[in-house]
Parts: sequence; C-alpha cells; structure tokens
Amino acid sequence: MTRMAKIKRLTHISYDGRAQMVNVSAKPISRRRAVATGKIRLQRKTLDLISEDQIAKGNVFATARIAGIQAAKQTANLIPLCHTLPLGEIKIDIVTSKEGAEVKCAAQTFAQTGVEMEALVGVTVALLTIYDMCKAADKKMQIYDVRLIEKTKSPIAVVYDRRHESKRRS
Repeated sequence: MTRMAKIKRLTHISYDGRAQMVNVSAKPISRRRAVATGKIRLQRKTLDLISEDQIAKGNVFATARIAGIQAAKQTANLIPLCHTLPLGEIKIDIVTSKEGAEVKCAAQTFAQTGVEMEALVGVTVALLTIYDMCKAADKKMQIYDVRLIEKTKSPIAVVYDRRHESKRRS
C-alpha cells in the first residue's frame, strides 16, 4: 500500500481538489452534542470591574453569553462548508478564577452531522465579546486554549407511524 493510500481522504475536498460540502443526506439522524472551552486572561482589576458591573459597555458576562448563543446559531453563515443545523440547545457558562475566566459552550441537536463547530464558534465569540467589552480597562488580556472537549453521537429510535398504513393499502 502506498503512503498516499494510507492517508485518509479529506471529506471537504473533492477528488479533483475543489472544496465541497459533505453530503450527509444518507446519514441517519442522531442526537449530537459537543462542548468547547476557552479561556481569557484578565487582570485582577478587570475582574473586579466586571464583578462590580463597572465596565462602561455594560454587563460583560451577560452580553458574552448572548453573543456566544447568537454566534453558534450563525455558524453556517460564518464557516463556508458547515451545514445549517436545527440547534436544540446552546448553553454558555462562564466561570472566573484568579487568572481570568473560562467559557464553556455546549451545543446539542438532532441531525445528520455534528455540532462541534457551533460549540467552538459559540465559545470563541463569547471570549471575543469579553475582550471587546474590557479592552479599554485591560491592555494585557489574552484569549487562549480554545478547544473541543466533548463530541458525542447517540442513535435515536425510529418510530414507525402505522396510522398511514391503511391509506397505502387502499
């Protein structure tokens, strides 16, 4: 077997080298869940301003949560080859520490493809929102360690609807 034969083909690249959207129409619908996290390093004085609701632009963490949720819902518009998904849940959690804050985004859907890009976009935009809202107060902020920490796929039961059976026999 040649070296090239051992390399797995990238599904978003056609055989002639063009970018393409993966055809998932034959895949069964499954419960999909993904969780991404990321961190932002903030100075102690910035954390104090956030906790005292003294940032001039408003409530930082509430705004970051909304921004992350909105962004996750727009993933297919931001990432060219992502499928548009019917998102059942997007949850953004923000926890502070002495170094700054950690943002976690959990996304869930019932679909034919995963929601890891939605989770990653949600966490990234929430972090960028914190950065934007605090940039006047903190010139040393640093976003880091954005990564996917969980991706699951669970089959769902297919229920046959017998109500339509008599119509087919008639």
